[in-house]
This record gives sequence, structure tokens and C-alpha cells, in this order.
Amino acid sequence: MKLEKNMKKILMVALAFAFGIPSGASAQQTSSAIVSTAVPFMLIAPDARASGMGDEGTGDPEGIDAIYYNPAGLAFQTGRDVALTHSQWLPQFNQNDLFFDNLNFKWNDEDKFGGTLGANITFLNLGTFIYTTEASPEPITTFHSFEYAITAAYATKLSNDWGFGGSLRFIESVLSTLHVANEQSNGVGESVSFDLSALWKPDSTYVEGIGNALQVGFILADVGPKIKYVDALQADPLPTELRVGVSYKLYSDEYNQLTVASDIGKLLVHRAAGSITADPLPKSLITAWDDSTGHSLMWSNGVEYWYDQLLALRAGYYTEGSQVGGRNYLTFGAGLRYDAYQFDFSYIDALVSDSPLANTLRFTLGIKF
Repeated sequence: MKLEKNMKKILMVALAFAFGIPSGASAQQTSSAIVSTAVPFMLIAPDARASGMGDEGTGDPEGIDAIYYNPAGLAFQTGRDVALTHSQWLPQFNQNDLFFDNLNFKWNDEDKFGGTLGANITFLNLGTFIYTTEASPEPITTFHSFEYAITAAYATKLSNDWGFGGSLRFIESVLSTLHVANEQSNGVGESVSFDLSALWKPDSTYVEGIGNALQVGFILADVGPKIKYVDALQADPLPTELRVGVSYKLYSDEYNQLTVASDIGKLLVHRAAGSITADPLPKSLITAWDDSTGHSLMWSNGVEYWYDQLLALRAGYYTEGSQVGGRNYLTFGAGLRYDAYQFDFSYIDALVSDSPLANTLRFTLGIKF
């Protein structure tokens, strides 16, 4: 079997693992809905707090997860934090070697940096695959597939109520390490990308009655060159995304705090029907808006309640258009904070009984030092 055909099948599996496509989805359906970008794992919510609130975070980047959702949120944070998230990804597949890990680090020092530095490593292990040929189902060999990204971020305040942040990222997608005669690639793709973001936290001096309850965030994420697996003509674009989010503290007193938040996202990727190529940047930033039906929008809505800054309860709802997967699910989560430690977990109720996303759990442990 030629590697090009292998890559298409392996990429289908990788996409299903990353997004939780129902196992009965056809290749044609998957191609039109999901296979519009490479490295879809970059769209997986990487922490338990925000994922418990419907995967929102652009307008509510309160924690170290701001490195992913909105780096500008780091500008309003203090101290040093480290956090590790683990998830046995898509437990319905019953694959122990299918998991998602995320490691974050943040260091705020106005005197040294003039703001906050952040770093992040995201890793999706896709497991071990058996290589066969079309002529025979007998296994020939095995190979290991995984994807990861390494990110460096920086954020600073432009004023008391405006923060600005940016990120640089290296991405590698290892779908196959096999070398096949007469093929141009062994199934390993690499790229780089950057994020630009802003966060507005109006002071009560400027917006009377709101105080610091309102936050409005913006991010242009994963802007970068396409990833090539087989050849340049079949290179796939990164999941370049525009997200806007807003959050508001509905109630706050000495012991109680209630926050609601909502994000809306749009993939800035355009691929004509039946085409294996996609518009390059910056053209795709314009042509991606050709879809006027809303079938490529992603919505996240969440609520969070804190009692005495010790115990948090969270809930949310995520939905998206059919062109980006058509996923719909409820999320629930909780958090416990003690001294310098915080533990969070989240749970997905996929609303569809056969969805591989059903019962997915994330666990995050954070430490301040």
C-alpha cells in the first residue's frame, strides 16, 4: 500500500481520536466536516477548569490556561504557577495508549520582564498502529503515532484595563514513521504558528457600575504555514481560529462568586468542495467567511461558582456547526483550592450515546510557588 493512502487513513483515525467523530461516520462525511485542517488536537480544550465550563476561556482567562485561550490574560496575573492536565482521551475506544497531556508554566515579574512569561507543552498520544497491505491483511510491522506542540507566550498591560499577549509555537505531527519506497515523506509534518490576543477589563472609573466584573477577550490563534505530510500539493492548513469571548461576575461577596462566560469561534480555513487543497494565508482569512450559514461556528457557554475561594462548581454547553464536526455536549466540573494547590476535574456528557467523547474526564493539578 502506498504511503499516501496510508496517510489518508491514518489521518482519519487521528481526526476521529482528536474530535470524537462517531465511529459510523463515513469518510466523505468526515472529509467535508472535519478534514479541513491538520493537527486538530490544537482545538482540544487543554485544562479541566475551562473544559468544565463548555470549553470557554477567551473572555475568562483567569488561570494559567490563559496561555491557550487568551495569552493577554496573563498580564493581569501575578506570581509563578505550574499546572499539569491529563485525560484518558475518548474512553469509549478503550485504548490505554490514547491520552492527552498538557503542561503549563507562568512567571510574572514586572521588574524583570515588564509583564508575564508563559510556556506550554501539549501532547496527544494516538497509540500504536499495525501496518498491512491491500494484498494481505497479515501485519508487516507496527508504528507509533503522536502529535505535540511547544508554546512560548508573553503578555503585558498596555494600561490598567487593557492587556496584550502573544505566543510562538512549534508543532510536530507524527502520523507514521514508516519509510516506503518511491514516497516523498514518512508521514511526519512540522510547522510553526503564532497567536495574537487582547483582553479588556474595564475599571469602574471608566465604566460606572461594572467595576472589574466585565471581561472581553479576543484571540487570533494558530496563524502559520501549512503542514506537509506527503507533498506540498496536499499540504493541510493549521486550525487558524478567531475567537471572541466575554465574561461577567454576576455576584460577588466575601464568600460567594458567580461568573458566566461565553465564547464564539470561527475557523479561518477555506477548502472548496471536493478539493484536496485549501486557500493559503492570508487569503484564507477572507475566503473563510464565504460560509454565511453559520455551519462553521463554534459556541462555548459556561458558569462557575466559587465558595470562599476554596470550592468551585462548574457547568457548560458546547456546540458547533456541521462543517467543523457537529459536536454538541454538556460539561460539568469542580475545583478545590488549598493554600498553593488547586485541583480541578471536568466531565463530558456527549448527549449522543455512541459518541466517543462520552464520559471523557480531564484532571488538572496546579501549584503556585
